[in-house]
Amino acid sequence: MKELTIAAAVENIEKVTAFVDSQLEELNCPMKAQMQIDIAIDELFGNIAHYAYYPKEGTATVRVEVLEEPLAVVITFIDNGVPYDPLKNADPDITLSAEEREIGGLGIYMVKKSMDDIFYEYRDGQNILKIRKKI
Repeated sequence: MKELTIAAAVENIEKVTAFVDSQLEELNCPMKAQMQIDIAIDELFGNIAHYAYYPKEGTATVRVEVLEEPLAVVITFIDNGVPYDPLKNADPDITLSAEEREIGGLGIYMVKKSMDDIFYEYRDGQNILKIRKKI
């Protein structure tokens, strides 16, 4: 398991993505799975950066774990910001046009659809969000 603790700021999304991608490359992760994970990082870390500590600042920890049978990666996002479970929100109605659809929720919906598992808990003053993707 490897982890990175970094300021929860939008400008650090690229650093977080590079950190995770370096682990994925060691696993010879297929490009499609890597791109799906990269999109999930952009959405999840971006949400932490925008909302977890607003208007203050804080840090986030990103942890990468490898599971063996079947080969999968688990990426955990941890912050000490405002408690927020993005999985409680209803999925957007994607049958509606962009003009008819309510703003928000599409990013987490894409993460839910592209990952094999997504899990949230608030424990010991921390938001803990995990995503799992088979490789």
